Amino acid sequence: MEIYNTLTRLKEEFIPGEPGQVKMYVCGPTTYNFIHLGNARPLVFFDTVRRYFMYKGYAVHYIQNFTDVDDKIINRAKKENLDPLALAKKYINEFFVDGDALNVLRADRYPKVSEHIKEIINLIKLLQERGHAYEVEGDVYFSVRSFPGYGKLSGRSLEDMQAGARVEVDPRKKDPMDFALWKAAKPEEPSWQSPWGNGRPGWHIECSAMAGKYLGSGFDIHGGGFDLIFPHHENEIAQSEAACKQPFARYWMHNGFITVNQEKMSKSLGNFFLVREILDKFPPDVIRWFLLSTHYRSPLDFDDEKLAVAGRGLERIKTAIRLLYEAMERPASGEEEAGAGSSFHEKLTLLRLEFEKAMDDDFNTALAISVFFELAKEINILVNGMGDKISPEAVLAMEQAHDLVKEFNRVLGVLKEDPVSGKLVLETSGEDDGLTEGLVQLIIKIRQEARSKKDWSTADTIRDGLKELGIILEDTPQGVRWKKQV
Repeated sequence: MEIYNTLTRLKEEFIPGEPGQVKMYVCGPTTYNFIHLGNARPLVFFDTVRRYFMYKGYAVHYIQNFTDVDDKIINRAKKENLDPLALAKKYINEFFVDGDALNVLRADRYPKVSEHIKEIINLIKLLQERGHAYEVEGDVYFSVRSFPGYGKLSGRSLEDMQAGARVEVDPRKKDPMDFALWKAAKPEEPSWQSPWGNGRPGWHIECSAMAGKYLGSGFDIHGGGFDLIFPHHENEIAQSEAACKQPFARYWMHNGFITVNQEKMSKSLGNFFLVREILDKFPPDVIRWFLLSTHYRSPLDFDDEKLAVAGRGLERIKTAIRLLYEAMERPASGEEEAGAGSSFHEKLTLLRLEFEKAMDDDFNTALAISVFFELAKEINILVNGMGDKISPEAVLAMEQAHDLVKEFNRVLGVLKEDPVSGKLVLETSGEDDGLTEGLVQLIIKIRQEARSKKDWSTADTIRDGLKELGIILEDTPQGVRWKKQV
């Protein structure tokens, strides 16, 4: 398996620090609003990375933080007349609503800044003792020039970064590029006691403290969006390695931006979209499929039509799975079909190898999805070549196909799996207790009765009316199927 390491700007063979284990830390959201699509991309992608390591047999220790102390939270809390920590808790709860909808596995831990003040203070004290930090009037700053390796992640010199950055002007700093580790308390803001007086942590120090506590130095993978390379991850490396005198993380992975009309999605441009709003228009499995349809390091351009295209592609996969499930319900004939089963098994073996090859090549989900389409094609060929009664060899072939479908899906995490039947859930119509399914089946029954009476006009009216409502009927030799139009 090879991973593109932002630190070296090379694809490197992945070798875990401890055999059979993967330790991952992924930067989570600042909790002052619902998550937007830009937040969802790393959330879904690194969940897929985790799933693939699990597929490969690794024990994965996965940490994702919540920033619940920050200027943005404080400012939003003032507008909503809420305590900042209460506001953060509110949006942490909403984060889980969206994450669960997108079928994101829960992390092993979700450390919060407010619950790790002791660890943050101890890390700042260590940096101060080693000459990498200094205090000015209750604020503590990291001395960037005290760490010779500063800039190695972003690949820029300190002078270039200073010239291109929006550096806060503060004459108390020894250098304009020095950044805050601790901020002196201000009225009506959350604060904690410290050796430098009451205050709160700066943004960057939190991840160093929490990753160090739960994973130790030299853990395997640190992930996040491309926008975090500088200054956040650059500063994490500086303060962590200055304190511990050893590498912080061994592989750094960053996903590309979400764009809208080729322009980066951002709040300042007013072109960002909340996941909650998109979920009102598109099913969560379509959103996840869309987010994985492009290689993670490439920009991903968003609009409704691209999501609709992704939905139509996912529907092709679902249709093949529906056909498979219907065929698996047919009676067995007891007659063998010589050779057919072994040939199909060989095709499945090759598809599994192609899927793994794609994912082993820097988690190329776009290519892995194309292999999933090939699997759907092979399933269609298999099922359409069967009669009403199925041979034992064909039954085995279908079971093997179903197993591979579930393997691919467990990595990509697109469709949820029914824990009782073991089948994939193909409809995402919401929690309606089967009401939609029941109503559509009742209407199909009425239409079939009209057809049996050769009342073609009524049958066509029902079919066309359902189509206008987004329900497509398909008349097949095995009966009437329905699906939602994407």
